[in-house]
Amino acid sequence: MLRNIDPLLSPDLLRILRAMGHGDDIVIADANFPAHSAGPQVVRADGSTASDMLKAVLSVMPLDTFVPAPALSMQVVNDPTAIPEAVADFQAIIEKTADNPTRLQSLERFAFYERAASAFAIIQTGERRLYGNIILKKGVIG
Repeated sequence: MLRNIDPLLSPDLLRILRAMGHGDDIVIADANFPAHSAGPQVVRADGSTASDMLKAVLSVMPLDTFVPAPALSMQVVNDPTAIPEAVADFQAIIEKTADNPTRLQSLERFAFYERAASAFAIIQTGERRLYGNIILKKGVIG
């Protein structure tokens, strides 16, 4: 056990977050996301929601300040301006928890999949809300 470390951050996930470098992406994915076929290493976190995992990750990982969009969600198919419940929740968490709060940007579904395929890792949660997926770009600690 460690102090001040969210229990959702498993030893494997902490290793991955620590190994990531500045500019690397990590995906927090919902239960429907094709994580294992996307390509990067996958950490299973089936008992967690994407929102809870986002809070946990942001408690130890800074967001990049050198890019205009360090946090990306997936657009709703055929309605790119829609804001699903999960995405609204992500924005509130970023504003409250991130060391560098930012406006969440979005990518078209297949562009999101393509970006996820080049991520450092994917955390597959048990999130059941649709569009409960987010990509975070790691920043630096000054």
